[in-house]
Amino acid sequence: MEGVIFDFNGTLFLDNDKHIKAWNKISKELRGYGITEEELHTKMNGVNNKYILRYLNGGKEDDDLELAYSLRKEQYYREFCQADTASFHLIAGAEALFDNLKKRGIPFTIASASIKENIDFFVESFHLDRWIDPNTIVFDNGDYKDKEAMFVQAAKNIQVPIEKVCVIEDSLAGVRTSVKAGVQDIRIINSGHIASQVENLKQVKQICDTMEDIQI
Repeated sequence: MEGVIFDFNGTLFLDNDKHIKAWNKISKELRGYGITEEELHTKMNGVNNKYILRYLNGGKEDDDLELAYSLRKEQYYREFCQADTASFHLIAGAEALFDNLKKRGIPFTIASASIKENIDFFVESFHLDRWIDPNTIVFDNGDYKDKEAMFVQAAKNIQVPIEKVCVIEDSLAGVRTSVKAGVQDIRIINSGHIASQVENLKQVKQICDTMEDIQI
């Protein structure tokens, strides 16, 4: 392992409830009813906004609608984050792990399905630029269908071959796409309760509840 790529939502920041609330609002606006637990896990977690919105819009492709509702959903999400001040912090152990990686000279960055506005929000709110060059962060800029290409790009950004990168994820989609990208070392933060579905994958080396237990 020569580098680390972190997912963000549900991995470094436990915010699943805020996404659910925001997507519920969007779903009600588009479909007249909220999302189900099954939709959340099978159609939404780890998937870019464009394709979630296309799904919620009955599979119809509409670039203008997808852009407008993506921005609206993330505005709702940021409002919910800021309102819940008690939970608005990085997961336990994250800062200590960042410090340890920096001390050891191990490069790391973030690959997230979040849009740029959210990444800027996270960098500013959590002062991520103390540890990570924001220019290396890979986010949903409209060019990526899923996170496979994001992981590949993030590995290039930190100048580490993808097969020598450790990925830290929380979603099934993130695990599956990291495997497709060629990642050989995956650590799970089990915020989405996916342990039983991934524990037999040879690439999964650790399943933890917080960053305090990650051993890299």
